[in-house]
Amino acid sequence: MRYKIHMRVSEAQQAFFAARRPRKDSPHTTAAYRRDLAGITELLVAELGCPADELEVADLTAQALRAAFGAFADSHAKSSVLRAWSTWNQFLTFCVSDGLLGGNPMGAVARPKTPPLSPKPLRGEETPERLLASVAEGSRQARDPWPERDVLVIALGLVAGLRAAEMRTLTVRSLVGRAGELRLHVRGKGSRDRSIPVQPIMARLVESYLESCRRRFPHARFGPSSALLRDRAGEPIGRGALEYLVKSCYRWAGLHDRVPVGANLHALRHTFATRLAEDGATASEIMRLLGHASLSTSQNYIEATGREQRAAAASNRTYVALDRLVPEADG
Repeated sequence: MRYKIHMRVSEAQQAFFAARRPRKDSPHTTAAYRRDLAGITELLVAELGCPADELEVADLTAQALRAAFGAFADSHAKSSVLRAWSTWNQFLTFCVSDGLLGGNPMGAVARPKTPPLSPKPLRGEETPERLLASVAEGSRQARDPWPERDVLVIALGLVAGLRAAEMRTLTVRSLVGRAGELRLHVRGKGSRDRSIPVQPIMARLVESYLESCRRRFPHARFGPSSALLRDRAGEPIGRGALEYLVKSCYRWAGLHDRVPVGANLHALRHTFATRLAEDGATASEIMRLLGHASLSTSQNYIEATGREQRAAAASNRTYVALDRLVPEADG
């Protein structure tokens, strides 16, 4: 095979994204890939001492990539290094398949071990209920309190398991169906649509929230395709505002110490999935409801609840002896 060894890296990256277009990656995914490619490319340019527009695919040797990833790791978290490694592995695999390289050098570039995926639900059996009650009472002392919206946001996480981006793409017509057959249509990660069955209370929460919108913004139009969740100015809520809303709900409810580090809004989604697993849902059911791409991801919730492990541990005959030593109190 005759390799196109003189193709520039910038041209190869453009070809890489063109080849991915049929995959219909989400804008967030594409943006993350571009950042990873640009970040390592900048370090490669510094390492090799050549202008960025002259960097060629043939320059992407194992030695150069090891140096670039080493510099990248010095200023980035393990998760960022893993993501960048995966992006470059995909890019260079494309280069090999397109005849631009004879082999993928990423096998010679070290990467951090993939940490085990561990669900991060809210701690405490009654924490979700306490959170909802606090938010409904208007305990969040914002500049402009809006309990109808805050309750809806918390509920979308706890009973539908929505990600932040999924909440932001909801429209007024996302909730459809007759009483008893209500479903929430969601545009999920990777542009995968899914339909989540919900109970009638969700329709009441949405209607209460929309009524509050009409009071707050009497001159605004909320058509079927309008964004559902709004900020204080009546505009579609942004990612930062949504994260801050949930975080402040924890704080004003006095539950911030029950939120796993780094989870925040995602803790609501993990709580939804964990409760499903504890109540007997299968991994495939959890996969469909949460929009996971892999069954193994959903299986983590089954394993985390440890129902079978608790049952096995409870059958330990030593508990019989302990029961004799410490009998239950009368009354």
